[in-house]
Amino acid sequence: MKLYNTLTKTKETFQSLKPKEVGMYVCGVTVYDYCHIGHARAYVVFDTLKRYLTYCGYTVNHVQNFTDIDDKILKRADEKGQPAMQLVDEMLAAYFTDMDALNIGHASFYPRVTEHISEIIVFVEALIEKGFAYEVNGDVYFRVSQYEGYGKLSKRNLDQMQAGARVEKNVSKEHPMDFALWKADTASEIAWDSPWGKGRPGWHIECSAMSRQYLGNSFDIHGGGMDLIFPHHENEIAQTEALTGIPMAHYWVHNGFVKVNEEKMSKSLGNFFTIKEVLKTVPAPVLRLFFLMTQYRMPINYSDHELKEVGVAYHKIVAALSAPTHQIEADVSSFRYDFKAAMDDDLNTAKAIAVVFSSVKALNATGSTAYRDLLLEFLDVLGLTIETPKSEEIPENISALAAQRWQAKLAKDWELADTLRTQIQAAGYVMEDSKDSYKVKMGE
Repeated sequence: MKLYNTLTKTKETFQSLKPKEVGMYVCGVTVYDYCHIGHARAYVVFDTLKRYLTYCGYTVNHVQNFTDIDDKILKRADEKGQPAMQLVDEMLAAYFTDMDALNIGHASFYPRVTEHISEIIVFVEALIEKGFAYEVNGDVYFRVSQYEGYGKLSKRNLDQMQAGARVEKNVSKEHPMDFALWKADTASEIAWDSPWGKGRPGWHIECSAMSRQYLGNSFDIHGGGMDLIFPHHENEIAQTEALTGIPMAHYWVHNGFVKVNEEKMSKSLGNFFTIKEVLKTVPAPVLRLFFLMTQYRMPINYSDHELKEVGVAYHKIVAALSAPTHQIEADVSSFRYDFKAAMDDDLNTAKAIAVVFSSVKALNATGSTAYRDLLLEFLDVLGLTIETPKSEEIPENISALAAQRWQAKLAKDWELADTLRTQIQAAGYVMEDSKDSYKVKMGE
């Protein structure tokens, strides 16, 4: 399997640090509001990656954090007139409702920032001792000029960043790009005692401390949206590798953006959609299929037209799985080979979905249980759960007659085809032909 590594800007053959074991950290949400469709795409992508790795025989230790203390949380709680942790609990419950609807499997661990303050403080203390961080009036900053590799993920030069960045002026910082590891805070309802006074963690240090706690100093895959490459993931690398001296993650994997009607999604443009809102009008499997029909690194355009087309495609799968099947031998190896080849090519679900629909066509043409089982196998890897009516069990002798009749029809042996149809009808079954396939069902 090859994955595109943002760090090297190349597709690399995936090789886990431990045989058949994968450590994967995916940045979670700040729980102050409902998740939007951009979140949905990200978590569908990494759930699918996890499913495929599992399909390939790996055990995946999947860690996804929750930022449950942040300026946005405190501001929103104040606006709503409720305690911050009450807001957090409500949004966490909403998060899992959304993810469960999209058939996104749960992570192995969901660490919360508020439960790992001691680990964060220890991390910051160690960076100060090594000379990579400094304290000013209760705030602690990372010293970017001390870390030689700063900018290697985003491919940005520190001098260029300083010249072009819109950085808030702060005379207490040694360098404009230095970022906060700990923020002094004596006024908020939630703050912790530390060696530098009362305060709370900076955003970037949270993921470094929690990934290290659950996956160690170095792990296989770090994932998230492209919007996190800079500054979040860049800063994670700097502070973690400054402390440990070894690579934080070996593969940095980032999913592309979601646009709405070809425009960037934003509340100011009025094109901001939460998962909760979308699922009122779109079946969850259709939304998941919509994301999977584009390769994860490519931008994706969300529109009513696109969703309708995906809905039509989805119902083709449902129809194929709802039809009666027959115990007919079929060689499905080429379909499985093509599916794996697509997924091995940087998780190209777009090509994999094309193989899915080739399997649908083969199932419709033959009615073979082998193709039905194969289709269900592919859908499981892609996380697409499709409920279908229980199909009728067709006896083997009737299935054989139906297959023979179909071949006779293709050969334009109309007399034989009619004779076989009469035999099938006499047994209490009827044939339904379409342009490219046939079905057998119980007679009424």
